[in-house]
Amino acid sequence: MRDKVKISKYLDAAFAITGLLFCLIGIGVIIILFVDLFMDGAPRLTLKFFSSFPSRFPDEAGILSAWVGSLLIMFITALAAIPVGVGAGIYLEEYAKKNWFTDFIEINIANLAGVPSIIYGLLALGIFVYMLGFGESILTGGLTLGLLILPIVIIATREAIRAIPQSIREASYACGATKWQTIRWHVLPYSMGGILTGIIIGLSRAIGETAPLVTIGALTFIAFLPSSPISSDFPFISFKWLFDSFTVLPVQIFNWVSRPQKGFHVNAAAASIVLMVMTLLMNGFAIYIRYRFRRKIRW
Repeated sequence: MRDKVKISKYLDAAFAITGLLFCLIGIGVIIILFVDLFMDGAPRLTLKFFSSFPSRFPDEAGILSAWVGSLLIMFITALAAIPVGVGAGIYLEEYAKKNWFTDFIEINIANLAGVPSIIYGLLALGIFVYMLGFGESILTGGLTLGLLILPIVIIATREAIRAIPQSIREASYACGATKWQTIRWHVLPYSMGGILTGIIIGLSRAIGETAPLVTIGALTFIAFLPSSPISSDFPFISFKWLFDSFTVLPVQIFNWVSRPQKGFHVNAAAASIVLMVMTLLMNGFAIYIRYRFRRKIRW
């Protein structure tokens, strides 16, 4: 009996060491790749690089149109995916009856989360570009990426809500609260950490996507910025920028990497660093919001 206990302890220790080793290997590979990327692209990270348009000369090329386009695309993506995804998750988990129809919807949502991104590009090309007439615009790009991450947001929302103990709902009902009041003041605040985690994962995937945006007509070379959202005429807000052409950092990086000149490869490395920093800042902001929500919660 003692021998079996010792063997179990040894196996537990071996498993812990193996898991730690795998984690260190993964982290080490990421650090090596990032350091190599930084060494190649850091010399190009100047103010001129951020404030210049793409050029056929590597030393003159910049990412102004690309990083502005990425920010605008992610803004539209968040507006399109987050409200719809969270609302759908709440409905399916709290309101929808459990029958064959909801089972059919759940299966299809799970399947859509694993569909290749190029399929969403082809879908958007047929619906947004040709059928609805949005053209090859920022609005089309944002809606396309919104559809791409929508299943991820829905699944994350449902899982986060499902993890809330039923006793919290019952206590709220016992105090006379309605179903929506229970969801609004108890279920959503407690599940917000998990919901934001799903949103972070979805947006992190969206900001690095290239295939669906290339499919709907994202430009690889663009030497102008979208129209200003501020107008001189009443109501002083313009939505013309939604229908302007665009490019994004992943598309710009792909364009530079495909060129034979070494200078463009250095530019691609620098743009990749900017893309990684944008992703980290976006994730950091979402993590900060999640932390603030958790601090307010008192079980």
